[in-house]
Formats: sequence, structure tokens, C-alpha cells
Amino acid sequence: MKAPYGSWKSPITSDLIVAESIGIGGQIFHLGKLYWVEVRPQEGGRQVLVQRDSKGEEKDINPAPFNIRTRVHEYGGGSWLLHENSVYFSNFSDQQIYQQYFDQAQPTQLTHQPGLRFADGVIDADRHRIIYVVEDHTAEDQEAENKLCAVDLETGEVTILTDGHDFFASPTLSPDGSKLAWITWDHPHMPWDETLLWQASIGEDGQLLNSEKVSGGDNEGEKISIQQPRYSPSGELYFVSDESGWWNIYRLRQGVQTNLHKLEAEFGQPHWIFGQCNYQFLNEEKIICTYGVKNVSKLATLDLATGDLQDIALPYTDISDLSVQTHGSQQVVFLGASATEFAGIVMLELASGTTQVIKQSITLQLDEGYLSVPETLEFPAADGGTAHAFFYPPANRDYESPDDERPPLIVMLHGGPTGATSNALSLKTQYWTSRGFALLDVNYRGSTGYGREYRDKLLGKWGIVDVQDTVSGCNYLGDKNLVDMERLAIRGGSAGGYTTLCALTFTDTFKAGASHFGVSDLEALAKDTHKFESRYLDSIVGAYPEELEVYRQRSPIHHVDQLSSACIFFQGLEDKVVPPNQAETMVEALKEKGLPVAYVPFEGEQHGFRRAENIKRCLDLELYFYSRIFGFTSADQIEPVEIMNLPENA
Repeated sequence: MKAPYGSWKSPITSDLIVAESIGIGGQIFHLGKLYWVEVRPQEGGRQVLVQRDSKGEEKDINPAPFNIRTRVHEYGGGSWLLHENSVYFSNFSDQQIYQQYFDQAQPTQLTHQPGLRFADGVIDADRHRIIYVVEDHTAEDQEAENKLCAVDLETGEVTILTDGHDFFASPTLSPDGSKLAWITWDHPHMPWDETLLWQASIGEDGQLLNSEKVSGGDNEGEKISIQQPRYSPSGELYFVSDESGWWNIYRLRQGVQTNLHKLEAEFGQPHWIFGQCNYQFLNEEKIICTYGVKNVSKLATLDLATGDLQDIALPYTDISDLSVQTHGSQQVVFLGASATEFAGIVMLELASGTTQVIKQSITLQLDEGYLSVPETLEFPAADGGTAHAFFYPPANRDYESPDDERPPLIVMLHGGPTGATSNALSLKTQYWTSRGFALLDVNYRGSTGYGREYRDKLLGKWGIVDVQDTVSGCNYLGDKNLVDMERLAIRGGSAGGYTTLCALTFTDTFKAGASHFGVSDLEALAKDTHKFESRYLDSIVGAYPEELEVYRQRSPIHHVDQLSSACIFFQGLEDKVVPPNQAETMVEALKEKGLPVAYVPFEGEQHGFRRAENIKRCLDLELYFYSRIFGFTSADQIEPVEIMNLPENA
């Protein structure tokens, strides 16, 4: 059937996406069983720990309304840990630690410390305590204080072990319990800029003795980012460092650091959340690890004596969160996805090489006739270098387009901005391509996955190089006659929303945009955001308030006179990262300028939408908005939103 691009009827509906999709992750073996956490949009985004036994039977551990989620750094992660026959978890509503026995119906509250938040815990069994990263919000009108603390498993008493730095992460105990290692960093650095690795002995009273910085920081003018410290079975300290320009695995032995396998690849990722795991010890001689080359993942073993890296042949191109089962047959579980397979928990039998998908985020069997498989693109950047993206052409077996028509293009921008996108299969991407849109998913300069030099291209240049690369990517596709250059849209959330608004303001490339909780005023963001990101802009924009003029020059809100494009805004009203006034101010400016604009606020949502009904509404209204701006009739029945300043004949 011939029909205009954008108007194709697709079986991948917003109802299907929210009904089929759950978030999964954190999978770990414990006492012969497998555990993971599910994020369920149908339960308002509640996070639930699931147990799977050796027979394959599953059961939920924490009952409603308990929600396993910490707000440390606002992005969370590391919100639960297992010990003996129970789980200790941070409950979202009060941020306190609860203990839930696997054979009991209700959890018991352990801590009673309003204002304290807990994350990234490690069990110190010998001393009957958990060592946590603690974020203290008890002091009014002051920045939260971060520290490492011990929580007594009987009384819930909280004892400070060490403080004095702005941020802490990754406390890890040696196998004999005698040493503790951890990561710190301080304003204005972010954890991918510069971190310090510390190690200390633990005294008889449980306090830390002889704390010593053992790696990281500033090495002769070169900043080093350390992450994921971990002790080997014999008690040697390993970690991931980007000293070589890439996040590689290192060992500390008798004060000497060794890069075990120097490779232009990333064995780590930006520390946005706690609890990331790119490697685990199989035994004293070998590590299982995942690494990425140009944001395509591989799973491998690393010989600790020879440094030999052996890839394991797998169909997955996006691999994370490793856990090892050493009892009985040696097994590894990880979160795996590819361009043709949705993210799922995969179990690998190392001896045989066989895999089994334990749980998928989406169980839908998608007909390949509706599936767009991405092409990996490298295209010229404005500085003469190279930028990266994944390109998805339209795909729907039921339709073909008029001979003289090229598809509209949606440019998709990841958050961060120090983040990255992969080619993992996503229903939200296929939602667009199956309706006749082409999609360009950009890893602009500054994205992770391409080494430190590429990542540092964004330093001082946020709002410039990211915008340049989105425009360059569009021009690259236009030169190949793959897209309609008169129907370009750009969309992004958070930092991607900022790049979206900058592209709409400072270029004339795009006709429409969608900002999902995006930044419009850098000065407001610098003055009104949470601690973790409160100095982020120092590195990617400039010191505030010393370089106030730069902030204003790059803030779309101060340059609405340059806007000539339509935009729709989606905003959570409880967002502490990018508060609602950012979107509301921009909407009013567009409204006064006479440009088509729509505003969709969501009660109860924070930075990123978790409720099924709101995820559905976002997808549908963005499609409706593009249909009105680009002049096609959508095949979907969508309850419209008011588009202010839309011409009557549009």
C-alpha cells in the first residue's frame, strides 16, 4: 500500500509499549538463586525485587507499596543488597533501609534517620553491619553532605567512617574483611572527569585506619577517572582507570599499578548511577568482563597472569551488569540486547558456551517486517574530526511511500550529556520508524564509549559541538538523499532536551522539536539543581558566576528572537534536576513570539517518566504534534493537545 511517510499504521502502539515494557537490571546470584529488580510502569514505576529459583519459578519479594529505589545523587542505583536469607533495601517514599526476609510477607524498618539517604552498600559480615554511601539532607538551606557510614544490622545505628569529600562511591571490602577501598571526587569535577581511589585498614573498633590515596586524581596535569574497585579472591585491588585515555582494567600490586590489557576500548561507563559492574572474578586466575568499541559491546575473559583477552562469541551488542555463579557449573548472567533482540537477563554456561534468556524487558515477538535495523554511521564533524550515530530507516512491511517522497527525519539525543546511545532494540524507536519516520540516534562529541579524548570534546563546548554534530548528521543524510531536509525534527530528554532547544534556537535546520524535561536556562540550572550536578556546568560551559555571559549566550531562553520552529514540551512537576519553571518560561516565550507550542505537564513525575499512562501520552502527543506541523494525517486515534499559535489551515 502506498501512503505518505508518517501516516503508516503500525502494530507498535503506545498501549503495546507500556503494556509490554518493564525495566530490568541488577541481576545477581545468591545462595543458588537468581535475583533482579523490575521497574513496572503499570505500577507507577514501582521497583520490585524478583527471585527465581532453580526450577525457574519466580516470586516478588517486596510487597506493594514498598518501592526499592534510592535518591542518592537523584539518579540512584545500588539501592539493595542481599545477605543470608534476606534483602536490605532503600524504600523510595522515606529513603530508609528496610530488611525483608525471603520467607516473610512484610519488611521491617532498620534505620530511622529522616533526612539520610543510603546507596551502594556492602555487607561487613564480621562486624554485623552494612557500609553505605550516605547523603545527609538534614541541614536546612545547605548543600547535602556525603560520607561513608556503617549501619548496624541489629539497631540501625548509623556511624560515620569517613567524610571530607563532596562525593563517595563504591565501598568494597577485601575478602578477609581487613581492608576497605572506595572512590571519592570533589566539586567541580564529575566522576568521569577526576576521581580518587582510597584504601584503608579496618581497626578493631570498626573505624578506618591509615587511609591512603592509591590512584586517580591529577597526574602531571592529566586528570584520571577511576571506577569499580574490586578485590580479587586473594585480596589484591583491581579497578577501572582511564589513565591510558580509555577505561581499562588495572591491578594494584605492592604499590605498582598495571594495565592488564591496554586497549582502545571502554571497560567502564560514566558513573551516573551506583552499582555498575563491568567485570567479575571467575577465580584467582581469570576475570569475566564486558567492554565496548564504538558503543558495541563484547563479553570476554581476561587472563590475569598473561593479560590475554579472549572474546566470547555472542549475538549481543549491548552487555552490562555482570554477575558470576561459582557454585556447581560456572555461570554468568548479564543484561544483553542487540539490534534485533530486546534487553533481557541472559545466563551463560561458560563450559558449554550455551545461553538462556531468563527474563526480557519486552516479551513481544516483533515481526521482522516492522523492524528497522540500524546502520552504524561515522560522519564528518565540524572540527575536521568524526562524529558517530546509528541511523534507522523507515520500515513497515504493509506500506511503501510515493516515489518522489523522502521520509521525515527525527534526530534523537541521549541524556547526560556525558552519556551514550547503543543499537539495542527499542520499541520506542520502532514506534517511529514503523510509522514512516527515519531516525538518527546521535553520539555527538562528548558522548562516552569513544575514549577520553572524544569525551573531552564537550569541555567548555556544551550547546556548541553537540548542536554542530546533530546538524552535520542531518546534512550527511541529506547529501545521500535519504531524508527530507524540509521535514527535520529533533527530540531529547534532560541534557538532550537542552541540545534540542539549542538546535531550534541557534540553527535553522529543524522545523519541529520535542523537549522532554529539557534545560532552557543554564543560569537557572546552575543555581537550582541537586548536588550531584550542581557544578557539572563548570566543566562543559564555564565557571559560574564568573562566566555568566557565556551562560546567557548559550541559553535558548535568552534568544527566543532567533527561534523559528515549533516545539512541544513534556515536564514532570516534581522534577528536582530540571525544575518545571525551565519549561514553563520557554513555553511562555514561544507563545508570545507566535510560534506553535504545546505544554504537557505531569503531576507526580520526576526527572524521567515512570507511569504507564504518562509514557503512553508522551509518545502519542509527540506523534500528533509532528503530524500537525509536517502536514500528514496520523493513522492513530489520539486525544489531541492544544497547540498554541497553530495556523488554522495546518
